[in-house]
Amino acid sequence: MNAVRNYQRELDKIIEGIGADAACAPTLLLHSCCAPCSSYVLEYLRRFFRITVFYYNPNISMEEEYRKRVAEQRRLIAAYNAMAGETSEAPGAERRGARTDHPIEVIDGDYEPQRFYEIARGMEHCPEGGARCFACYELRLRKTAQQAAAKGYDYFATTLTISPLKNAEKLNEIGEKLAQEYGTAWLVSDFKKKGGYQRSIELSKKYGLYRQDYCGCIYSKEERDRRQRAAEG
Repeated sequence: MNAVRNYQRELDKIIEGIGADAACAPTLLLHSCCAPCSSYVLEYLRRFFRITVFYYNPNISMEEEYRKRVAEQRRLIAAYNAMAGETSEAPGAERRGARTDHPIEVIDGDYEPQRFYEIARGMEHCPEGGARCFACYELRLRKTAQQAAAKGYDYFATTLTISPLKNAEKLNEIGEKLAQEYGTAWLVSDFKKKGGYQRSIELSKKYGLYRQDYCGCIYSKEERDRRQRAAEG
């Protein structure tokens, strides 16, 4: 029987191996699904990595929703960058040498909903969290890996593992496969661990972030609507 991997422990070991010299911090291309999910991840990782957020989410079906989420992502990053150079306020920072936070850059990926519909074809009726979602993970992570390799980043990663509704094991499996294909290291993660998901809720409240209640695709929206109708009786 294969042992269950502890991705958070593996990430801790990677971070422990990063030197204290802030000027030598490795670069990270971080795929972000939304501002709320990225809030804790950025707070946590920017002490150790020079991060560029890559916002690429063709699964979001409605352009108005997509633009709203992009704007929230940029607003959060601007707020974090306004505090760049200050001692991190993240829980436990004082126990890790009170590193200062690196400025965060951002790249807006192309809005390509047709790419999502292409990979979802034939899986429209799959339940949330199944094969269609796994294909969507790979669509977004492959684009991130391509960008990371082309621009010479040391690592690539995703904020998706912070969600209790996303399969961290499958995300890491896909990330490691793509790392082999593109030659850029995958940063393993399970960001919901160590109170990460709860911290993201706290940060969302602090910054007044828009928290959506579905992943963004038309199929998850339809499932949400069905649940709401059932609850209303």
